[in-house]
Amino acid sequence: MKKLWSCLLAGLSLAACKTAAVKDLKNGTWQAKLHRADGADIVFNFEVKDTAGQKVWYILNANDRLLVDNVKQQGDSIFVKMPFFDSDFKAVLKEGGRMEGAWTRHLADKDVSIPFTASADTPERFPVSAAPEGKITGRWSTWFVGKEKNDSSYAIGEFRQEAGNRVVGTFLTTTGDYRFLDGVLNKDTLKLSTFDGSHAYLFTALLRGDSIVDGTFFAGIGEGKESWSAHRDDSARLQDETTLATVKPGAGPLTFAFPDLDSQLVSLKDERFKNKVVVITLMGSWCPNCMDETGYLSDWYKKNKDRGVEVLGLAYERTTDFQKSKKSLSGFLKRFDVQYPVLITGVTPGDPEKAAKTLPQLTGIKGFPTTIFVDKKGNVSEVHTGFNGPGTGEHYEEFKYNFNRLIDKLLAE
Repeated sequence: MKKLWSCLLAGLSLAACKTAAVKDLKNGTWQAKLHRADGADIVFNFEVKDTAGQKVWYILNANDRLLVDNVKQQGDSIFVKMPFFDSDFKAVLKEGGRMEGAWTRHLADKDVSIPFTASADTPERFPVSAAPEGKITGRWSTWFVGKEKNDSSYAIGEFRQEAGNRVVGTFLTTTGDYRFLDGVLNKDTLKLSTFDGSHAYLFTALLRGDSIVDGTFFAGIGEGKESWSAHRDDSARLQDETTLATVKPGAGPLTFAFPDLDSQLVSLKDERFKNKVVVITLMGSWCPNCMDETGYLSDWYKKNKDRGVEVLGLAYERTTDFQKSKKSLSGFLKRFDVQYPVLITGVTPGDPEKAAKTLPQLTGIKGFPTTIFVDKKGNVSEVHTGFNGPGTGEHYEEFKYNFNRLIDKLLAE
C-alpha cells in the first residue's frame, strides 16, 4: 500500500506500480475505506455491475444509490471519475479481490488526496459483534463542538433503527442536511458514515438511554474533527428557514444580470419571466444539498413550466474563471437534465461579500442552496435558506408540500 501511495504522489503511472496481472473488476458489493492519517477510516459500500457492456458503480448510502458511470480499466488499473464535485479514484486491482489506490478531490486552487482500499464481496459496512442495547430511532437535539472556544453548532439528528443492528438517518441544520448516513448500533456503540464524492463523513458515539455521548465527527480528507453529543427530543425544531436571510426593507425588485453557459446575459427583466412566478435557486456544482435540490427542481419544472412559473439558477462556483465554472456546471446540469437557465455569477461561495456583489437586496446569503420565491409582479415573496433533501424522510415530504402550497398561492394572486 505504501509503495503504491508513493507512486501516486510522485505522479507515476499506475502501470509502474503494478504487481501481477489480475482479473477484471469483480461485480458485486464492495466495502471501501478512505484512510485518514488519524486512523479514522471513512467506510462506505459500492456495487459494481455490468450495464450496456460497461462497468458502473453505485455508491450505497442508506437507500440512496448514486450512479457512477465513468469507470475505466486498463490492465489492472482502475480509473473512476465521480459524477459530481470534481473528484476521482485511481487504483490497482490486487489478488484476493482487493483494490488499492487513492481518492483525489480537485479543488479550485489545489488537489488533495487520501489513500483508498476496497474489498470485494463485502456487503457489511461496519462489523457487528453484539445485539444493540437500546433503541436509537427518533429525533435528537444535537450539539457539535469544535476545537476553538465557542465553536459550536446545533443540529437535529433523525435516526431509524432497522431490523437488527442497522441504523440510517441524517442530521438537519439550518443550512441543509448531511444527506444519507448509514451504519450500525453494535451493542452500545454507534457508527455512521457517508460518501458521495464531496461528503466523506464518519460519526462515532455511545448510546446511553436517551443520551448519545462521547461522540466524534470525522470530516473529509484532512484532520477535520469535532465532538458531538445529543439527547432524545421529539419536539426539537430548527430556526425558521425564512428568517435566516430576508429582503432589506424598501429594497425593491431583484436587478441582477449574469451570463448563462452560452455567455448570454439573463435578467428578471427578460420576456420569459414577465408576469410569471419565478423560483430562483442559489447553488453550486460543489454542493451536495444543491444536487438534491436540483434533482427535485428539474423534475418539478418539467411538470409545471406550463403553469406560468419559471425556475432560474444562480451558480456560485469555487472559481471566478468563467470557463472553469462552465465546465464544472455542464456535467452537473446534464446529469439532472436541467431545462431551466443557470447563470454563472462569477462570485465564489467563500466570498464574504457574495450577497453585496450579486443580490444586494438581501440581508445576506447564509447557506447553499438558498431559494428565492418571486411573485408575478417581480417582488420577493419569501427567501428560504437550506434544503431538506430525500435523506431527511418526513422533512423532505414536508418541504415538497410547503413548496407546492407556496407556488399555488403565488400563481393565484
